Amino acid sequence: MRPFLFLIALPLLAETSYSDRVNLVRNTPGFVSLWDFVKRTPDGRFAAHQAPGETHDLSLDAVNYVRDYWKEGQAAVYADFPLLNRGPFGQAVRFLDEQDPTFRPLLLVPRKRLHNSGIDVKGPGRSVSMAIWVRRESGGHALAGIWHEGTDLSDRSKQATRVETGRRQYAIFAGLAANPGASAVHVSENGNRSFSDRFARNLATTPEILPNAWALAAFAFDNEANTITAYLDGKATDYWIDEPEKHPFFQWPAKGWLQAELRQTPGVEPGEDPAYPVDQFYRPPEAEILSQTRLNETSDLLVYPFTKVRVTRDAAGKVIRRELAALRVNPFWFPHDLYNPQTIADGGPFTIGRVIHSSRSVGFTGFIGGVAVFNRALTQAEMERLATINTLIPAP
Repeated sequence: MRPFLFLIALPLLAETSYSDRVNLVRNTPGFVSLWDFVKRTPDGRFAAHQAPGETHDLSLDAVNYVRDYWKEGQAAVYADFPLLNRGPFGQAVRFLDEQDPTFRPLLLVPRKRLHNSGIDVKGPGRSVSMAIWVRRESGGHALAGIWHEGTDLSDRSKQATRVETGRRQYAIFAGLAANPGASAVHVSENGNRSFSDRFARNLATTPEILPNAWALAAFAFDNEANTITAYLDGKATDYWIDEPEKHPFFQWPAKGWLQAELRQTPGVEPGEDPAYPVDQFYRPPEAEILSQTRLNETSDLLVYPFTKVRVTRDAAGKVIRRELAALRVNPFWFPHDLYNPQTIADGGPFTIGRVIHSSRSVGFTGFIGGVAVFNRALTQAEMERLATINTLIPAP
């Protein structure tokens, strides 16, 4: 057990500067909550600034999820999260490269305390945005969100004692295999898997990598536009993946696109999986052709809003083959509502620093200095304003 650390930490900034930064977040339309690691409960836990009228207790517990689900390892305490004593709002917590495989500490709002709260964004017509002020050191896994990956999957660790299926809604990751070290957003329509893989694979990512310096990783899910967009420091760079069927992550939506394409032809086509579930198809809109380029005498490249398709025609001009040449991954097409757990038992917790998952890997390491949730899709201008908070951090 690490030695106990004194819990109360005051911001190094003048009170007006601290208030201005908090109010910049709070005054953003759709504001729900902000954990800045400065505000505390009377017993010393990290508390959330919340929207007017919000009565749920969103304070953070220190938890070692390996102990909770595998009955291994020591309990986590606040002393396991070293404090920087400076940051975007005046304080930040550090997530370490833990060497003990039975110790994976995270900060958590239990489901029973967040269910149907403002951060529990889910269901028909709901949009959500999240912003995380972060200084990444290593790792590509989760930063924060409602993203319980489940402990029912067979992975690199032994089967959990407490087995639960996935309860995913939304989260920000540091890229995963989609683009390691990037700002990336995961969303889920069913809490579980997608594109017939065992993991969830609806993800947008920035092409840029998070620096080892303060940065703003953020996302917006626009339910009306059916898009998820990843931001880094207020910028959402357009990003395409060529030959997505060869990509370690985006091969899964590429398979969903291919199976949807093959299913349109009567009979079983070469490469078609008749058992592939229809609700796992990936079919971005392809009614509008944005551009068309002749590749050779028999084929053209058609560019749609979220896909590039190589079309081959026979001598009579009839289309005989359509192949996915590229997939747009920022923004990423997501034509669903967020997973909508009806009961406490069906939903996951909100976690910061890590998520509950079967592989029990270390994941992200570095500092998190603020996490904010909004119940609408923020605009790029609003994301840029939130990113300015990092530019105001005083020198040590």
